[in-house]
Amino acid sequence: MSDTSESVRSSSAPRVVLVTGGGRGIGRAVVEMLADRGCRVALTYRSDAAAAEAVCDGREGQVRAFEWDAADRGAAKRLVGEVEDRVGEIDGLVNNAGIAHSGLLAMTSDEQWDRVLDVNLGGVFRLCRAVVPLMVRRRRGAVVNLSSLAALRGVAGPAAYAASKAGVLALTRSLAREIGSRGVRVNAVVPGFVATDMTSTLPERVISVLRAAESLPRGVDARQVAATVCFLLSEDAGAITGQCVPVDAGASA
Repeated sequence: MSDTSESVRSSSAPRVVLVTGGGRGIGRAVVEMLADRGCRVALTYRSDAAAAEAVCDGREGQVRAFEWDAADRGAAKRLVGEVEDRVGEIDGLVNNAGIAHSGLLAMTSDEQWDRVLDVNLGGVFRLCRAVVPLMVRRRRGAVVNLSSLAALRGVAGPAAYAASKAGVLALTRSLAREIGSRGVRVNAVVPGFVATDMTSTLPERVISVLRAAESLPRGVDARQVAATVCFLLSEDAGAITGQCVPVDAGASA
């Protein structure tokens, strides 16, 4: 790639991006792709510090890891303060952290339901609440929330997970309307089935339903999802907000 094309590619990318759940799976692919495009990236992890540090290896000064629990109601504001102090003003936010749960609704306990909703939807809400006012004040920024095909397509089993991810889509559209006039964009990416540590816990019957709906034979990999996230963060997507973009090999068509 020429120096000119590299410069053009980097100039359209945000300067500092916070990526939650950036140590593994889709989150890791997003972090690596953003770093390759010249961004400074803050990634979060909840328990696997080794995986997070592995992403940072070789990228000292460009990628930094922060411990964060999406269910900790006071942690979002602290995290944002640390990132802005140690990395820089946040231009992009990728809400990727989440947990999976699969179980028939009748067999789902209140505690399981609350935990999934609190992490997958509550975590997005709290981090947006901490970051978005800063973006609005600066009149720049982009948010990309990760949802799921389960939010668009009914599958027996992951009711709590599907409900949480459908909530992410509704939050995305509402927030985009709230802050679009201030120059801040909010979009969601809706991955189809991607083989990751998290999806490895899904029952085979659920995976089979998701894969059977795909129109393309190759399925979806994490880097394809990451490329869409990076596009939506960039100025190349400057006219796109309030949208939910499937990357699902045609499963939602």
